[in-house]
Amino acid sequence: MTTVWLPCGDYHENYTEDQGWWQSRLIKGKMILLLLLVFVVIPLLSKYEIILDSYWLGVANMIGYTAMGALGVQLLIGYAGLITLGHAAFVAVGAYTSTLLILKFPWPQVILDLGLAYPISILVAAIVAGFWSVLFGLPSARVKGFYLILTTMAAQFITVDFILTQYVSKIGGRGQAFSLPPGTIKIGPWAIETDTQRYYLMIILLTFSVIIMANLLRSRVGRAWIAIRDNDIAAETLGINIIWYKLLNFFVAGFLAGLAGAFWVCNCAALSPEHFPWFWSLWLVGVILIGGAGINGAIYGSIFMVMIMEILQMAVIPLSEYESLEFLIVKFAFIKDMAFGLAICAFLIYEPRGLSYRWWQIKNYFNLWPFSY
Repeated sequence: MTTVWLPCGDYHENYTEDQGWWQSRLIKGKMILLLLLVFVVIPLLSKYEIILDSYWLGVANMIGYTAMGALGVQLLIGYAGLITLGHAAFVAVGAYTSTLLILKFPWPQVILDLGLAYPISILVAAIVAGFWSVLFGLPSARVKGFYLILTTMAAQFITVDFILTQYVSKIGGRGQAFSLPPGTIKIGPWAIETDTQRYYLMIILLTFSVIIMANLLRSRVGRAWIAIRDNDIAAETLGINIIWYKLLNFFVAGFLAGLAGAFWVCNCAALSPEHFPWFWSLWLVGVILIGGAGINGAIYGSIFMVMIMEILQMAVIPLSEYESLEFLIVKFAFIKDMAFGLAICAFLIYEPRGLSYRWWQIKNYFNLWPFSY
């Protein structure tokens, strides 16, 4: 009699399989389809304006920029329990470092001919932003909670409102902004000028950020961060150097913020401190509150918040054509802030675990069907 083995699932026989990213054929298939959608389908649809146009690529770039900034906030708050309200400062440091390197640094002609100035500036900007983040993370060795919030807020006001506004932005006799002429930002022989080129750069940087964060979180470093978040006293008792791991967390979060800032440079005709207000720091915290835990939470929250604001703008513009409703377009910034606050309140009341938890529940429902209950 022949024995017939029925497929009952995927079993992990070692730690490597247990920590693998794509742990089954179904997940591999879904991820391949997702990559094809992101790298091939969306740009083609936009290029030929079948469903999307270049406007929606601009929206996608904004989503990616928000997600890169939110990943750093998620790393600080979600994985290490270090509350921050000044993350826009580190994004600004990355943006200004990249801009100054492009416009002011005396690059060898061979570097300029090969179009390597901007790629090198991205890496340097991320490292500088990481160390700048560590500088303001030093108080985390002594304080936490409300006092750490004040420290990170100080990072925002010292960096953006004082150093960048009063000194850095005036380098070269400029008033408040650095002009970035067309053709300045190049990668190899290609100048990053169109929305499609910016989209591909965004996808590459976002993918790189996700890979860095995902690999750190499933390593010894990530487990130490989670232990510190859950109970820092117990973690220290177990031999974890909590000061070292907190500062490392600040560095990686600042590194990711620097990547976001360096990417944002290619979206600006002129860079000024007005691009990095304190509200942007609050916005990034709101994104992870709405998105929920994990890397997915930062991405889902970014998609939700950016799309909600775009839909709100689409609704306000037609209404403002009526004479009695003209004030809507003038006061759209206030309407946007109100919508942001209402969204956070609604999620805290009705979906406190965020979009990532809801998506996890939906996936489980279909994976367990017909025994979903």
